[in-house]
Amino acid sequence: MGSFDIITLVFLGLAVFVIFKLRSVLGERTGAEPPPFEGLRRDAPPTVRDDKVITVPSREVEAGIPGEAPAPSTFQWEGYAEPGSALAAGFDAIAGLDPSFQPRTFAAGAKAAYEMIVTAYNNGDRKTLKGLLSRENFDAFSQDITEREARGETVQSTFVSIDKAEITQAVVKGRMAEVAVRFVSQMINATKDKSGAIVDGSLDKVATVTDTWTFARDTSTRDPNWRLVATGE
Repeated sequence: MGSFDIITLVFLGLAVFVIFKLRSVLGERTGAEPPPFEGLRRDAPPTVRDDKVITVPSREVEAGIPGEAPAPSTFQWEGYAEPGSALAAGFDAIAGLDPSFQPRTFAAGAKAAYEMIVTAYNNGDRKTLKGLLSRENFDAFSQDITEREARGETVQSTFVSIDKAEITQAVVKGRMAEVAVRFVSQMINATKDKSGAIVDGSLDKVATVTDTWTFARDTSTRDPNWRLVATGE
């Protein structure tokens, strides 16, 4: 019995020590501590439905005026056209034929196409050009490349940046959708003759180049691709 009492006292002492350490680490609740989920706004309480499911207020509500969600914009071309403008009407007309049309994605695609076409033209890459140009434009570009090759000239160019790809016009002609884009880019461009001498441009200077290109797509076909149909400075 004596040994049993000693063991019991040892374990009792250990239990008291553990409880003391836990209280020193975790602390004691005094009734003044904030309740759980203090991060939720008090002015946007959870909504309790009849089925007892609680819906936590969204972060969008928290970020705005208490109890009010930000009003969504009702103008779908915001940032690309002014309400009531000819450009907005053009977007409406194109979207009526092609519901997937979005100025943002179109502008990004046009920007990529611009760099691809200029690079392919300078490199004499007719294969790439054929898939990006209308037939008439491909014939014109190809003829220019042929004449340049006959003179023994080569073009060396580098895109430094494309600073702007701004949609300036959008129209529908029958089932054909057309969108004009104004590009502003920074380029290093030089044309060399057979001997390697520079006959046009410079390899040392960055030039600002401004072009307005028009892309078109026949919405009556399944082909989703837009092709370059007109160029201008």
